[in-house]
Amino acid sequence: MAELEFLDDFLAEVTEILEQLNQDLVELEERPDDLDLLNKIFRAAHTMKGTSSFMGFEKMTTVTHRMEDILNLLRKGEAKLTPDVMDVVLEAVDVVEQIVENIRETQEEGDVDITEIVKKLEDAYAKLTGQKKEEPAEASEPSEEEVVIGGGKPPSREELEAFDREIQELLKKELEKEQKQQKKDKKPSKADKKEKKGDTTIRVDVSRLDALMNLVGELVLGRNRLLRLIQKLAAKYEGDELIETLVETMDQVDFITTDLQMAVMKTRMVPIARVFNRFPRVVRDLARELRKEVKLIIEGEDTELDRSIVEEIADPLVHLVRNAIDHGIEPPEERELIGKPRQGTVRLAAYHEGNHIVIVVEDDGRGIDIEKIKNKALERGLVSEADLARMSEKDILNLIFLPGFSTAEKVTDVSGRGVGMDVVKTNIEKLNGTIEINTELGKGTQMIIKIPLTLAIIQSLLVNVGDEIYAIPLVSVVEAVKISKDEIQKVEGQNIIVLRDSVLPLVEMAEVFDIPREEKGDYIYVVVLSIGEKRFGLVVDRLIGQEEIVIKSLGNYLSNIPGISGATIMGDGRITLIVDVAGLANMITRVA
Repeated sequence: MAELEFLDDFLAEVTEILEQLNQDLVELEERPDDLDLLNKIFRAAHTMKGTSSFMGFEKMTTVTHRMEDILNLLRKGEAKLTPDVMDVVLEAVDVVEQIVENIRETQEEGDVDITEIVKKLEDAYAKLTGQKKEEPAEASEPSEEEVVIGGGKPPSREELEAFDREIQELLKKELEKEQKQQKKDKKPSKADKKEKKGDTTIRVDVSRLDALMNLVGELVLGRNRLLRLIQKLAAKYEGDELIETLVETMDQVDFITTDLQMAVMKTRMVPIARVFNRFPRVVRDLARELRKEVKLIIEGEDTELDRSIVEEIADPLVHLVRNAIDHGIEPPEERELIGKPRQGTVRLAAYHEGNHIVIVVEDDGRGIDIEKIKNKALERGLVSEADLARMSEKDILNLIFLPGFSTAEKVTDVSGRGVGMDVVKTNIEKLNGTIEINTELGKGTQMIIKIPLTLAIIQSLLVNVGDEIYAIPLVSVVEAVKISKDEIQKVEGQNIIVLRDSVLPLVEMAEVFDIPREEKGDYIYVVVLSIGEKRFGLVVDRLIGQEEIVIKSLGNYLSNIPGISGATIMGDGRITLIVDVAGLANMITRVA
């Protein structure tokens, strides 16, 4: 078993190498004559072989050694890269990733069978060497004199030990050289060009960052409570010199707390490249499987977001990209017939917009057929003709997010089993995010995902319903209006108002959460909320104001309350529930 003290460093290094290797290998297939890239890939395989051997992981050493043999042929120009050989090398990378995952979980290589991949790598090597013009001469058996070093007297024990020390020293220098080269190969940022940052960074366990974020969250709650108390004291003892000093001190604490909060959040931020880097491989493999020609364009991979969101967004993005290739991009022959380039394009982009990150998955394929969606929805009994008549084009497009909806004409391993898009939407909404569809028949489709940069601390609008206070995530709030009760109309059992020539469905919070209250006055407050393209109004009794809140989980037993996504502790110590805007929007859909 490997030494535990080195295991974390080994896993961190190998994981980084594998992430980059997947991307570099796909690039190599597009630029097979790029000698710098070839050497970089060879060094990556060589480093994995050396470190896994040092750690005593024999299976990983064997697979990476065979990979290294093939890459060595390619970099020396003794063979040409073919798609079949690349398939084998990428499959070997998958096996190594599986071994690394086992090591991460059990500190052992596990029962991964490497027999098949080693055979494939050896066959690929034999095929590549068979393409050479001159076959290497077969090695003859060494003579008895050749067995003895130099054909003379056998070396003494001291000479052998000195020779062994010399070899060990050479291996140590070679390993240091490879590690230095590996650092050079990493893509440098602008800051890196000005100053070397390798010596000023440390690895920190994620659990420590989580604990630090929790402590900052508690500090924010304490600050909020202090602010509330000092506001009351300032109102009660206005003009008191001691109170004024206390207010000034509190302002400073508030300022420092905000700075500390931002600093801790930044330590948790990672570039979305952590997710995007896997897609060249995903696109390459799927395009070969479906016999399509697809070019992937990645933009904004340096855009940063909270590491917890990076983990959650990966699977939905994989599904959307696979869908774009399977459903969107046409086969090369079909594209030629309609005047498009044989090679389709999938664009994956990310950028910041305020306190949010926007991720775009776009293709130049066949687009989504609205009529096809209508027919499928009617066929499955998901909607009626009357429903479709009053639905906008965006509403009809959003039907693809209903559970079990699929327009695939045949079931494949990629898609068409009636699952997936509903899970994508659910997972994004769990992140307090939205997904929007833009499409044009024959031109392509664009999926736009918008999610907050962090899930721990958010801005909220506090509202009053009866004697209860609720927090609404500010990201979903469009505006708040005060209207007369006479403006409320009822259409097919649904309360609505007409706001700026748009029909706005209403949800009574008191009814949703069964809150007793007294009817007062002729006016009501409506908070206009938006989730994707859907807008609706939330009827409340009073608007309290905006406040930064720390999201707390309700636990396993209370996690599935309709319309509620979590809770927070207010400045006065009271527990306040956080409204699940997406859940409320779904309630309107079911009622409608």
